[in-house]
Parts: sequence; structure tokens; C-alpha cells
Amino acid sequence: MDLVAIVGRPNVGKSTLFNRIIGHRHAIVEDTPGVTRDRIYGVSDWNGVHFGLIDTGGFIPGSEDVMERAIREQAMIAIEEAESIIFVVDGKSGITKFDEDIARILRNSNKHITLVVNKCDNERLDPNAFEFYKLGLGEPFAISAVSGRSTGDFIDQVVESLSNIEEEDSGKLKIALLGRPNVGKSSIANALIGKNRMIVTDIAGTTRDSIDSVVKFHGEEIVLIDTAGLRRRTHVKENVEMWSVVRTARAIDRCDVGVLVVDATRGLEDMDKKILNQIGEARKGLIIAVNKWDIAEKDEYTAANIRKMIASDLSTFSYVSVIFISAVSGQRIPKIIEESLLILKRRQTRVATSALNDFLLPHVERTPPPSHRGHDMRLNYITQVGTEPPLFAMFLNHPEHLKDNYKRFLERKLREGFDFAGTPISFLFRKKNKRKDSEFK
Repeated sequence: MDLVAIVGRPNVGKSTLFNRIIGHRHAIVEDTPGVTRDRIYGVSDWNGVHFGLIDTGGFIPGSEDVMERAIREQAMIAIEEAESIIFVVDGKSGITKFDEDIARILRNSNKHITLVVNKCDNERLDPNAFEFYKLGLGEPFAISAVSGRSTGDFIDQVVESLSNIEEEDSGKLKIALLGRPNVGKSSIANALIGKNRMIVTDIAGTTRDSIDSVVKFHGEEIVLIDTAGLRRRTHVKENVEMWSVVRTARAIDRCDVGVLVVDATRGLEDMDKKILNQIGEARKGLIIAVNKWDIAEKDEYTAANIRKMIASDLSTFSYVSVIFISAVSGQRIPKIIEESLLILKRRQTRVATSALNDFLLPHVERTPPPSHRGHDMRLNYITQVGTEPPLFAMFLNHPEHLKDNYKRFLERKLREGFDFAGTPISFLFRKKNKRKDSEFK
């Protein structure tokens, strides 16, 4: 998936535009320069074209202020990583020296640049918009990110600049190795590949890029995506480390199954949970691989205890597959591919409507949904309407009033009857013979 970066000096409306393009409030929006300090990553769909979008902090070329320098470094990474750049300027204030400096950097980037003049809120083109031709970046698009006025035209141009080429490896199982630095992702990749493809050291962050390898497993080709480890942003010191945040997000987008590698000697940490949430939001298959199992202090009950901890701590990820491995000794390393293949098969499974209703409706009769304001809630039937991940439509009389806890009950029962281990499942709750839907994920 191609990547688009939004850059510009502080307080020109980049985060508002980011929210407008991806369709919901995701970035922090305040009328204070420098609020967006880190790149924020999202995914958008415009006329059937999917692309990643990065919102960057305010770009101040040449500043020696520590925070401004950090913001500038992040914007530079976004420019290098992206296929296309949206350069946002302020139509009310006109061209500033910072705009000129940024334009010079962008002209030298050899990337496709779309110049957007924001805060042109009137119906007529703001006269200041014409001034921005001087930046030498082509025709400026006068828009209002707040109201959405005239945003479609420039997004059309952005989409036209993207290759949107289907990956050569489409159809093959893609596994992404994800996790904090120094948990053993590259060692696992080397063990699976059977040769020392990646550089492996004890220095956190050695892997600086996402690297694809093709592994043959019982004659079947598997694509292995090895990524740089995520670390807390307050610990990010080098550009290469900040770059890994976007690369990890892209790897999740590309994969079928995300394998979160956890250090057995440290357990599940906050950053691991953030990665899990990213995988969950992307609706991808999920494995937790507990690495360094050979050196962890344990007794015969530790594996069971870890599974219980995950089930209680991460209730929304009760479907996760957990395996215990050692990249050094090779213990259960092939299990990663074996389980990933099973998860892919489960993600592609279609369950017959008759089987779904024969199993689920008796549970609904025994435990009906709570009534709403004296009105009974009646669930009529369920059918599967999609795969990867499995998607089910449930028809009932008042879908808008169905409680979340009952939706979770339905998911638990469905998982009891059918094997969807390792993959999320989604529901559409529909009113029978009506078009109004409510979605539950």
C-alpha cells in the first residue's frame, strides 16, 4: 500500500486535514503550534484506492529548538518514506519564510507534491492562494479542511500519483514478525529461513527496515516480513528508530497473520499491548510467540499461567494463539508457520447458514437478549457474508438496541461451535427487511 505524508509548518491545519481524509477524528487538533509531535498513521480509501496517511508535526527548517528539531526530523522521515507528499500552507497568512524553506526541501525530494492552501473558507478562491504559485510546486488547491470544501479535487490528484500496484506475492501467506526491539524477531526469521539473512546483534533496533523473505514450507511459499522493533516514543533517539513505527504499521497492513514476539524473561509490556491493538484494529490473524523460553525461569505451570494472564488481561484478544519458542535452540520455531497456515484457513472459512442457525439459535432461545423498554428483542437468523476476517450478519427486530455484552455473548458462543482461533470475527446487526445496519467488531 502506498504512503502519503502531510507536511507543513505548525498550525496550518495538517491534523484537521488528516482527520478529514481518513474520515474520523484521530489526530489531536488544537490551535497551538507543535501539538502534533509524532507522526500519526492512518489508512484511507478514496474511490477504491487504499493508501496510508501520515500526519506529521509542524515542520520548522533550520530551528535549533530541541522539540522543533525532533519534529523536523520526523517530517523528514515521512518525506523519505512516502510515495506522495501533501504540502499544507495557510491561505490567511500567505507565504512565510518557513513555507519557502519547506518548498525548497520538497522540490529536491523527487516526490510527487500536492500543494494545498488551507483556511480558504469563502466560496470564492482566496486571493492569497494565487501567491503560492511562487513556491514552484505547481497549481495550489484552495481548500477548507474544517468544512471539507474543495478537498475532493486535490485528493483525486494525490490518488492519481500513486502506483496502487498489486503485490507480486499476492495469494501467498504473509506473516509479519512484530514486537519491541531486541526480543528476537530477526533470530526467529533467520531460524525460519535457514540462513543468516538479517544482521543479529544484542543492540536494540539493529533491524532498521522491513525485510521480506520467501520461505518454503512443505513445498508452499510463505512470505516473511521482518520489521524493526517498536519502542516507546520517549526513548526514540534516532531517525531509523522513528522510521520503524510507520514500517511496522505498513507490515501489519500487508500481512495475513501478525506474530507478536514477546520476551519470556520480561513478559507482556505496554508496548506489546499497543501492537496487539494495532493488529486487532487491522482485523488480522494474531499469534503471540513467547521467545527465549529456554532461559525463562519457569515450572510446569508457567505456560498455563501465561495463557490465563493473557485471557484475563486481554479479554478482547481471547482468540489469540499463544506459542512458546526459542529462536536460539529452534524449539517450536516451525510452529509459527504451522499455526499461521491454520489461522489463514480459519480466516477463509465459510460456514453454511443452516449450520450457523442450528448451533446458535438454541443458545439464543436459552439466553435471550435483554428487552429494551418493555419490548422483546428477537433474533431471527444469522448468515456469513464475508471472509478474511469472517463476517456474519445477524437479523433481529431492534439491532440498534442490542447491548454490547450480548454481542460479546454471541461471539463467545460462535467461537465455541466453530474454530476461529487466532482470527477476529466481525458482525453486522441488521433489522430484518430494512437497510439500516449497525456494525460490531
